[in-house]
Amino acid sequence: MKKIKRILIANRGEIAVRIMSTARRMGIECVAIRTQAEPDAMYLSAADIIHEEDDAEAVIPVFLDIEKLISVASEQRCDALHPGYGFLAENAYFAEKCRDNGIIFIGPSPDAIYKMGNKTIARQIALRHKIPMAMGTPGSVADEEEALKHAARIGYPVIIKAASGGGGRGMRIVRQESEMEKMFNLASREAEKAFNDPSVFIEKYIENPKHIEFQILGDMQGNIIHLGERECSIQRKHQKLLEEAPSPALDDELRAMMGSVAVAIARAVGYYSAGTVEFLLDSDRNFYFMEMNTRIQVEHPVTEMITGIDLIEQQIRIAGGEKLTVRQEDVTLTGWAIECRINAEDVQAGFAPSPGRIENISFPEEAGIRVDTGVRAGSPIVAAYDSMIAKLIVTGGNRKEAIINTKKALDRVWIRGTKTTLPFFRMLMRNRIFQEGTFTTAFIEKDLEKYHTSSEYEETIAAWMATKLFAEENLTEKKANISFDQGKELTPWLLRKRLSQF
Repeated sequence: MKKIKRILIANRGEIAVRIMSTARRMGIECVAIRTQAEPDAMYLSAADIIHEEDDAEAVIPVFLDIEKLISVASEQRCDALHPGYGFLAENAYFAEKCRDNGIIFIGPSPDAIYKMGNKTIARQIALRHKIPMAMGTPGSVADEEEALKHAARIGYPVIIKAASGGGGRGMRIVRQESEMEKMFNLASREAEKAFNDPSVFIEKYIENPKHIEFQILGDMQGNIIHLGERECSIQRKHQKLLEEAPSPALDDELRAMMGSVAVAIARAVGYYSAGTVEFLLDSDRNFYFMEMNTRIQVEHPVTEMITGIDLIEQQIRIAGGEKLTVRQEDVTLTGWAIECRINAEDVQAGFAPSPGRIENISFPEEAGIRVDTGVRAGSPIVAAYDSMIAKLIVTGGNRKEAIINTKKALDRVWIRGTKTTLPFFRMLMRNRIFQEGTFTTAFIEKDLEKYHTSSEYEETIAAWMATKLFAEENLTEKKANISFDQGKELTPWLLRKRLSQF
């Protein structure tokens, strides 16, 4: 074992703040990088040491510059480096370069990153270990002609996926033969742009599934456990918007079965550190392995909230060679947790990015509510980076209670200066299908878009409906006069389903 004393945080935003919070509690120093794009970023105030980077004329951002990050880690005498998520977090070459330079990479081995990062290799490994998967091609597909042959064998609809990527990029659904040429070329070009690799493969497309993922922890001594599942079906164009743990679709039997498969695929590549195994679950309770993410996930807090296990701490301890102290039988899931990704996006414009500057921001502070954020009043939402403002994580004794608590917490969040996804979440918490837990990955496109209206009086109607709803709830529950506190935002984005009743 090696005692880690100083970590370079090779990331920014809320995940940088999150990592530093745990590191500080563990008595570990953190080095952050100041960039020209965000010279006064919030994450810098959480660091022990700030490295000044003059990157105004840099060809690539510092967080994507492997040689620069290695140089900074060495210059600042860091024992280890944490990549967070995004950027280089799943880059096998980066992990290898850290190791070659005597820097501990807080994550899995380069070999595991490479094998699970290449989706065709991951499929081959899964096949060898009899992991359930949707029917598909054994490897990459060379061109649209070969794609047509495989699609005819598999049966339409099929989905084209980038071999080296994820996150919804390089993916296209093909429902009939006439669409193949166009969709194949689109997926391949997008894959090349996003991952510098145009390779794609084909799978049978599972209609209207649930997206379920399992949190994995493994150490270097070969111990691997899972910490239960997360429900990730609320998504738009394969981008997750809300996650919860556990999933309303799983019972103890199915959880144990899927968890054992998740551990098996991790064991197949000698996995250590935190990781996530993702599945699709169909209406007949059949599940199919999709991919493994070899990093900490954006949605990791919901797992932490119901297990009481700090995943960043576990990553750091495992990277230092420590053995897992938690056995599978020790893992208990207590209560329910919901995470809303509050992004700077214009929901009514199709979730388009809405960059700007945060003028004012306020979150509720009480037991059962956690806020992970990397911005404060005055912070810019930089177009060059992702649009996340904060993650609002709310707990409850059960799912119904968690939804009620989340609804109340959302109504107390105040953000000014940019459009956000807050109105979407406020509407979602009041949606019957969501409350029942019967939604699938097609929920937003199929069950919400039909309520959209582009009336010129839209904002006025939405404000009126929100005020009416607020009044009803307060007068019914509190039997008191309404108090419009400063910062109370009462303009949710079209409470679409409620509007349809008028």
